[in-house]
Amino acid sequence: MAKNPYAKTIGYELMHVARLHRARAAQLLAELGLFPGQEQVLNLLAAEDGRTMGDLAAELRVRPPTASKTVARLAAQGLVERRTTNGDGRVVRVDLTAEGRLRAAAVDAVWARLETEAVEGFDGKERKRLKKLLRKMGKNVAGRLGAPVDETPVEDAADDEPE
Repeated sequence: MAKNPYAKTIGYELMHVARLHRARAAQLLAELGLFPGQEQVLNLLAAEDGRTMGDLAAELRVRPPTASKTVARLAAQGLVERRTTNGDGRVVRVDLTAEGRLRAAAVDAVWARLETEAVEGFDGKERKRLKKLLRKMGKNVAGRLGAPVDETPVEDAADDEPE
């Protein structure tokens, strides 16, 4: 069987590592009762509670229905509360519950653990260089998409959640 020539490219290695990283993140988040994408909502609300659904969708770079579905699942777990801010219910704000704050802190520990595991054996200089190279690569790709690096479209994270 012939070896795939693409397997020798940087893009292949990058996708392979990204998939492994995402799978490990999913594994660690599952220990907290979360699916990938949900931790991002908790993180955003821990930084600034009372965000609107539209703000969450924009920050997550997902469609509003995706953000709404994720928030509904977090609300069902008792991690967030939704409230309307005007009489007609068009503006919905989302706040963390006390349990949501605890879970957000646990998510921070998961991300710290994942970072430590991912760069195990790297010295400080290698970590800094890798980060710099990945940012540069992101800038190159974002430029081809016609979007600034921080506005690069991303896949809807909540699409990985079961129905």
